[in-house]
Amino acid sequence: MERILLDTCAIIDLITDPASLGEGGWDVINDPDNRLYISAETGRELIVHYNNKRLLSKYWKTAEEMLVSIEDDYRVTILPVTRDIDYTYARLKLNVAQKHYDPSDHIIISHAISEHLTLLSSDGKLSFYRAQGLDLIEY
Repeated sequence: MERILLDTCAIIDLITDPASLGEGGWDVINDPDNRLYISAETGRELIVHYNNKRLLSKYWKTAEEMLVSIEDDYRVTILPVTRDIDYTYARLKLNVAQKHYDPSDHIIISHAISEHLTLLSSDGKLSFYRAQGLDLIEY
């Protein structure tokens, strides 16, 4: 059993365009032995997207309904951001060369590192963080 943390882009792709996950991403998500998670930070990003009507609002009537569906229908558990994750974030060396300054990404990366989760993402800037302990599957 592998514990997989879905990056925000991965859960959005799963919901809106599963084909964009490619065979590799799809296999990881559909493996019944894998446990799927999102960070509470991803939940916050999804709520922002929902409330701004930019994304996902055509699938659910409320942001709360969206979160319930992600947990129930997509078998994804939402994990809280803890003190340990904040400390990992405080130590994280940023990918300045690629101008990767997204604080939500940094929390999600820190979440994966702190809780020894494998991060599934299509974000090409995240491989930089492997040297800091990030276990990453790119699709």
